Amino acid sequence: MTTANLTSVSGFLLMGFSDERKLQILHALLFLVTYMLALTGNLLIITIITLDLRLHSPMYYFLKHLSLLDLCFISITVPQSIANSLMNNGYISLTQCILQVFFFIALASSEVAILTVMSYDRYAAICRPLQYETIMDPSACRRAVIAVWIAGGLSGLMHTAVNFSIPLCGERVIYQFFCDIPQMLKLACSKEFMNEIAVAAFTTSTAFACLISIVFSYIHIFSTVLRIPSAEGRTKVFSTCLPHLFVVTFFLSAAGFEFLRPPSDSPSAMDLMFSIFYTVIPPTLNPVIYSLQNDAMKAALRKVLSKEEFAQRKMYFKAVFKL
Repeated sequence: MTTANLTSVSGFLLMGFSDERKLQILHALLFLVTYMLALTGNLLIITIITLDLRLHSPMYYFLKHLSLLDLCFISITVPQSIANSLMNNGYISLTQCILQVFFFIALASSEVAILTVMSYDRYAAICRPLQYETIMDPSACRRAVIAVWIAGGLSGLMHTAVNFSIPLCGERVIYQFFCDIPQMLKLACSKEFMNEIAVAAFTTSTAFACLISIVFSYIHIFSTVLRIPSAEGRTKVFSTCLPHLFVVTFFLSAAGFEFLRPPSDSPSAMDLMFSIFYTVIPPTLNPVIYSLQNDAMKAALRKVLSKEEFAQRKMYFKAVFKL
C-alpha cells in the first residue's frame, strides 16, 4: 500500500526493514525462527516450573510470570511483522495499532515491575534468610504479581489514551516494524504531543525508581555474598543473581536509550536494528539465560524430558481422559 492511499484510511503504514522482496522474505524467516525459539523456551520454562514440585518457590513463581510476560511481549510485534513481510504489505489498521501500543507498553511496564520484584526476592532470600518465608509467603507473592499486571495495564492505558488522542498531521508512515510511540510522535501536529511527553516522563520516572530499587538490592546482595566463607556458596548465589542482573541491565538500557533519545528525522537501519534489542532479543534470550545458569532448572528439564517422566505423564493423561 502506498502512502497516497493512506489519506483515505485511518490506519498506518509500517515501513519495516526493506522494500526489496528478497530481504523481506529473509526478515520474515529470521523473525519466524526467533519467534519459535522464544515460544519454545518460554513455554518450556512455564511447563517445567508448573510440573516440578521442587520449583514451587517464590523465585521460580516469579520466573514463570516473567516467561509468560515474555511470551506475550514478543507475540505483540513479531507475528504482525512476519505477516506484513510475507504479504509485502505494511498496512496496519488503527484498531490493530491501538491494541499493539496498549499491550506493548503494558507488557513492557509489567516486565520492569516483575524484574524489580525478582530482585527484592533475591535480596530477601540472601540478606534476610531468617525472615524470608514470612516476607515472601504465598499470599505476598500473589499480591506482588497482581500488582505487576495491574501496574502494567494502567501504564498501557495511559499511554494509549493520550497517544491516540493527539491530532496527526501529514502521511501516516511509521518507520518501524511495529507501532512505536517515539516514531508516532513524529506524526503529531505541532505542540500537540506534550501530554504524551508528560505521561512518558512519569513512566520513565517510575522505571528509574525501579532501577534504583534493583541497584540497591544488588548492592546489599553482593556485599552479603562477599562475606560468605564458602566458595561454593558464593558460586551458587552468583549463578542465580548474575543472570537476573544481566537481563535487567540489557532490557532497561536498550529500552531507555530508544525511548529517551529524540527520534531521528531520517530513520536508519541502525534505528530499526536497535529496536530489536528490547523487543525481540530479551524474550528470546531470557529462557536460555535462566535455564543454563540454574542447576535446579537444568535438573528439572532433564526430568521432564526423560523417557520415564514422559511415560508417567502419558499414563496419567490416559487415566484422566478415561474418566
